[in-house]
Amino acid sequence: MSNSPKLLDQVRSLIRLKHYSIRTEETYVSWIKRYIYFHNKRHPKDMGEKEIKQFLTDLAVNRNVAAATQNQAFNALLFLYRNILNKEFGDLGDVVRAKKPRKLPVVFSKDEVRKIINQLEGYKWLMAQLMYGAGLRLTECLRLRIKDIDFSYQQVTVRDGKGGKDRITVLPDIIVENLKRHLEKVKEIHDMDLKAGFGSVYLPYALERKYKHADRSWAWQYVFPATRRSIDPRSKIERRHHIHESVIQKAIKMAIRNAGITKTGNCHTLRHSFATHLLEAGYDIRTIQELLGHKDVSTTMIYTHVLNRGGRAVKSPGDMLWN
Repeated sequence: MSNSPKLLDQVRSLIRLKHYSIRTEETYVSWIKRYIYFHNKRHPKDMGEKEIKQFLTDLAVNRNVAAATQNQAFNALLFLYRNILNKEFGDLGDVVRAKKPRKLPVVFSKDEVRKIINQLEGYKWLMAQLMYGAGLRLTECLRLRIKDIDFSYQQVTVRDGKGGKDRITVLPDIIVENLKRHLEKVKEIHDMDLKAGFGSVYLPYALERKYKHADRSWAWQYVFPATRRSIDPRSKIERRHHIHESVIQKAIKMAIRNAGITKTGNCHTLRHSFATHLLEAGYDIRTIQELLGHKDVSTTMIYTHVLNRGGRAVKSPGDMLWN
């Protein structure tokens, strides 16, 4: 009987060795399972280019998944074959690709942002202000640590953002005092955890081994901690993680509805609004690119199209007719 680890355990181990996020781990494992079950539980080592094409094509044709979803499945299988099975893909050129519709992002007006944020209070108000006022993605906001907030320079450092990059963005002046009071409460919770024999937090990139006791230090604690401690699924240690993303997602959805806004928006719409309103205020595209953490300025340029939507520079003939 073979003593070698099971396939999915090998996948999990290598993902952790490469310091990928737990979300990536869960996603890749899920897609690999779906691939195996799609082919009636055949082992991936006995399959290859043909089976991969069948699976990806089925996602587009029969499952009607979005392009991003199909790409996610492709990346999971690429990781499996290249890193675990040591096999390269052949030509996948005839895979039916899911269509990627060109959509302009939904953007709230300044008045709409004000109405939405006014529906919130406490840490939810703070998080909404950071997503709009600093242009943070939801995950970036959730993962903020105490050391990432610099009140002296009034800036926020986003660590390991999309693409593995760090960046600096603005700390909205309007939240400074409320944020300081919030952190005082967080400090009280952390002190109580320490007294109870807990107080550790997840550290990335094996820093826990490199810097002894850093996981219990105040600097590394989350700005928005969960209300309860939980068991870390990787280390099995009881820790206080950041709040779950669904908490703020539901709060923003509720705030949009209660504000009477009919646009279909979410947390990311606040980030879109941040970029658009900066462009409206006359800030240059390169500065906004840096604040958003976009690798390519072409990604940031989408907001110039948002500004032109509806032909704002064009006078409607309907108005000219009656003047």
